[in-house]
Amino acid sequence: MKNALVTGGSGGIGAAICRRLAADGCHVYVHAHHGRQAAQALADEICAGGGSAQVLTFDVTDSAAVAAVLTPLVEHQPIQILVNNAGIHDDAVFPGMRAEQWHRVIDVSVNGFFNVTQPLMMPMIRSRWGRIINVSSIAALTGNRGQVNYSAAKGALNAATRSLAQEVASRGITVNAVAPGIIETSMSEAAFSAEDIARLVPMKRAGTPGEVADLIGFLASTQAAYITGQIISINGGII
Repeated sequence: MKNALVTGGSGGIGAAICRRLAADGCHVYVHAHHGRQAAQALADEICAGGGSAQVLTFDVTDSAAVAAVLTPLVEHQPIQILVNNAGIHDDAVFPGMRAEQWHRVIDVSVNGFFNVTQPLMMPMIRSRWGRIINVSSIAALTGNRGQVNYSAAKGALNAATRSLAQEVASRGITVNAVAPGIIETSMSEAAFSAEDIARLVPMKRAGTPGEVADLIGFLASTQAAYITGQIISINGGII
């Protein structure tokens, strides 16, 4: 049984990813920061359905806290599937954006990626097999007004994906990013009306968390062994 870690695992997309990886036979570490109660409910649900899951709690922006949890965890058995899903929005038009809005969004997506991924690399490399999937955004590909910080953070994640993929390809490790468009979550429901979605999306609907999870499940599988360094957008035809 392979160990999988999903950061931001208690949210809408994160929960769907956890369910998919558990259904595929992984032991899933459901990560949460503030949402521990929701993460525990998800882990209990997975275990009640015959899967294997447990909760990890830490702030991805706190490198010492991340290392304190992850380093002992991989001492004897590596985490071979990592989904860097944690991310936040703090939107504002750039002339009015506060410095803390810029730094918070960059900190979670970019520094969080480093803090979580780096301690897992050597155990994964020694195992000669691994899957790293970074959850990006269509905003990193097209830009989006009011999200200069978020687009910059996810764009940096895309660049890191391509570079890390080259470093570890010969070790049996793939590194890819998935860039969702409009997905049915509480966040998107507040931002997009049904009319907005019909106008913006050629498929005339939002995607589902399960559809994103299915793509990530494939990228985490043995069938995706020759796919690495790719930014794959799932967006209903917006681009």
